[in-house]
Amino acid sequence: MEYRLFRTIGALGLVLGFFFLSTAGAAPLPTVEVTEYQGIRLGSVKDFRENSIRGVQKIDPARYRLVLDGLVEKPQSLSLEQVARMPRSRKVVRIDCVEGWSVTALWEGVLVSDLLDLAKARPSAKIAIFHAVDGYTTSLPLDYLVSKKILLADTINGIVLPPANGYPFQLVAEAKWGYKWIRWVNRIELSDNTAYRGTWEKQGYSNNGDASGPMFGD
Repeated sequence: MEYRLFRTIGALGLVLGFFFLSTAGAAPLPTVEVTEYQGIRLGSVKDFRENSIRGVQKIDPARYRLVLDGLVEKPQSLSLEQVARMPRSRKVVRIDCVEGWSVTALWEGVLVSDLLDLAKARPSAKIAIFHAVDGYTTSLPLDYLVSKKILLADTINGIVLPPANGYPFQLVAEAKWGYKWIRWVNRIELSDNTAYRGTWEKQGYSNNGDASGPMFGD
């Protein structure tokens, strides 16, 4: 009887341990995606192609920090737990890749504008330069990020972002080409350099990045 009780308590402890690890931002646990949201048919994480510059990045959630710096009054270095306590938003958005594929998904996370409010952008700041763990960068105007209520997402289709999809954060750059949808974001740098060119923009891709416009040039 005592052995069975001990075994039951032990199993319960494992379950609770996995629960608290997952809610604190640990590596995502296997689960099932939602396939439809408010009547909209969704794609799947399996529909994305692996096209990163240095392969899938593996992030240690305990050591991760999201840095907000540059032209700000209050630089920030946020843990996953701190970001998780912020107000959350969700929306269905389609990503269109210059390679010719697209995926419609339900994204959930925090508004970039809320993150910027924490850091207090200086009046001279015009753009946000997004940095990823693998060295990838891209930039977008602050006006766009605020007016379009752009998300820094940590879930897709109801599940925690898998590593291949950018865990812990992917930018949901609505109405922009896929190269603006930076994954594994670990820094948002505010700048007045509107001529800044990111990883693919330096190769000739449009710095504006509108999915309704040309891929190359501005």
